[in-house]
Amino acid sequence: MTLPRRLLLYAVGLLIGGGLAWWSFGERLTNAAWTPRERIKLRVAATLVRSTEMAGAALAARGLDLAGVRQAVPHSEVLLPRTRRSGDSLFYSLRTPMGRDTLTLEVQVFEDHRRDSTATLVRVE
Repeated sequence: MTLPRRLLLYAVGLLIGGGLAWWSFGERLTNAAWTPRERIKLRVAATLVRSTEMAGAALAARGLDLAGVRQAVPHSEVLLPRTRRSGDSLFYSLRTPMGRDTLTLEVQVFEDHRRDSTATLVRVE
């Protein structure tokens, strides 16, 4: 078998395999939802249900509510270097665009999500 024929068969196999993978997995094949930043945003957006009094007051002063923050979380940037642990809690920092402003949110979640799966908004800057 000649080299051009091998390359042609390889290309055909690659196209067939790529087509089957796209048919099987669709958008999941090309998105980045498996990265740590995307997993954090997914968890916070799904479980952010309460805030501390200080964070609630900061949101109210800006004319925002927790539901609006939850909707903006998928468009935010996770600041992984500012993530910290304290006992069994994780504190994530997210830079979130809210209208004209960009807020920095600090969200607390439990490391073991089976114990308590909710997230708490701790601070708004």
